[in-house]
Amino acid sequence: MVLSPNNTGTQVMEFLMICFPGMQDSQHWLSILFAPLLTLALGANFILLITIWQEASLHEPMYYLLGILSVLDVILCLTVVPKVLLIFWFNMKAISFSGCFLQMFIMNTFLPMESSTFLMMAYDRYVAICHPLRYSSIITEQFVTNAAIFIVFRNLVATLPTPVLAARLNYCASNVVENCICANISVAKLSCGDIRLNKLYQFVSVWCLLGSDLVLILLSYCFILRAVTHLQSGGATTKALSTCGSHLILILFFYTLLLVFIFTNKAGKKIPSEVPILLNVLHHLIPPALNPIVYGVRTQEIRQGIIKLLKY
Repeated sequence: MVLSPNNTGTQVMEFLMICFPGMQDSQHWLSILFAPLLTLALGANFILLITIWQEASLHEPMYYLLGILSVLDVILCLTVVPKVLLIFWFNMKAISFSGCFLQMFIMNTFLPMESSTFLMMAYDRYVAICHPLRYSSIITEQFVTNAAIFIVFRNLVATLPTPVLAARLNYCASNVVENCICANISVAKLSCGDIRLNKLYQFVSVWCLLGSDLVLILLSYCFILRAVTHLQSGGATTKALSTCGSHLILILFFYTLLLVFIFTNKAGKKIPSEVPILLNVLHHLIPPALNPIVYGVRTQEIRQGIIKLLKY
């Protein structure tokens, strides 16, 4: 049921997501891009997770962190993309009130968790290159356990208020969300109340979480580059840079796409509304599809483990 914007006597029980407002007759063609990317992302991450689980040589902290990243990728993909495809293929635009805010909670919590995982992986590479003799005593299975607890607790506490603040608003007007996703501001602006606190908290939390992670990651790589430049052997330099190459590629892609999405979203009417919506969906698809492929291609141990797995 679509509620009129002037209808102030009915409490919203569900939302209707129309995805791309200016592409209602043609948006289903985007499934040609989304469906293969979803299949690739899920398939590649499941293969990577099974490989890490079965291959004894991969039972090391660095690969456990990669496994955490894959789990987060799978959760984010399944939270967003299947619903988008249902809208495209079967016109299933409705989402329940609780379902919408559950999706909002998962997106707002698990995306910063990915960023925190990249930070832990950067620290792993920093210790491996800058303090190689102490690596085995610092980066242990206990470190991975503590890192996982930190990732969950920090981001859960920091992001939980976002969906809570949005859910407590009074939704008595239109229930049509001009987005493919129950994004905080896209939903909150449909309420009859003041959403300035929602906007402020999202702005502060996003920049504090993702911004601090990015600064610390860049700082880690500054130390890594400084250590590499002091290596005497050219072969040692190449090997050191190679171990960081995969990680650096994924970090650059993750944050570049995220920053482009944020700035296009802030551009308002200067950029068609479909652009930030498309970038938001792609940010839940392309990094999850790219992460296991880059590591699988560039990391010999993972590549050998996958080959062994596929032979059985």
